Amino acid sequence: MPEPEPLPEPGGRATAGDALRFAFGTLSVLPVTVTRWDRAAARGGMLAAPLVGAVVGLGAALGGGVLTALGASPLLAAVGAVAVPAVATRGLHLDGLADTADGLGSGLPAEGALRVMKQSDIGPFGVLTLVLVLLAQTAALASCYAHGWRYGCTAAVLSAVLGRAAMTLACRTGVRAARPGGLGAAVASAVSLRGAWSAGVLCCALACAAGLPFGGLTPLRAGLSAALALLCAELLLRHAVRRLGGTTGDVFGALCETATTTSLLLLALR
Repeated sequence: MPEPEPLPEPGGRATAGDALRFAFGTLSVLPVTVTRWDRAAARGGMLAAPLVGAVVGLGAALGGGVLTALGASPLLAAVGAVAVPAVATRGLHLDGLADTADGLGSGLPAEGALRVMKQSDIGPFGVLTLVLVLLAQTAALASCYAHGWRYGCTAAVLSAVLGRAAMTLACRTGVRAARPGGLGAAVASAVSLRGAWSAGVLCCALACAAGLPFGGLTPLRAGLSAALALLCAELLLRHAVRRLGGTTGDVFGALCETATTTSLLLLALR
């Protein structure tokens, strides 16, 4: 995907269609044409990012559910569920995670770290992080599917939503871009503080509601998994801003995978 330039200020309010096209056109491989490319569309699009996560998560749940119905083990179902989001984004977020790990792990000043992140190859930090994260996601989802296909599917959807909610929070006012080009600059500070935190709180509330059918402490566990997932992503965001001077498209991918993995790990401890 070519790196977009910083978006111009809007000439008018973006419609819901503009926002959804921006969200799905930039955060998924669905055949959606982004017809409006300005700050208003970016604002609405990043507020709608959790909806993209819901669609991707439903695809992951379907993949894992079908494999379970065919008699697959929880581990094989988990592999299928983890593969769907990777395919649905062309591995964009995973690539961002690896690049961010290389940049932050390089120990170089901001300019050097950004140069490392922009290179097409993946270094040792990136490979190690990628392997551990994919193993953690697969193992956690396998544990969730071992509690029943409904719980496994719920975990797949929730984790995908929370991963994109972390992106929404990273687009809030005051979080600057590390460089003038790229997705980070396109959506930096596009979402108001109120809008970003409202989206985060809503996702935590929805996580609690999703845990209600399973009874016991599951609603509390689901809510805590959501809150801690967003907290871990926030800590990474602050570290990246401190080290790099701001956000980049790679950092957004890393935030998504961090929140996704954290939520799955906590949901697995049922």
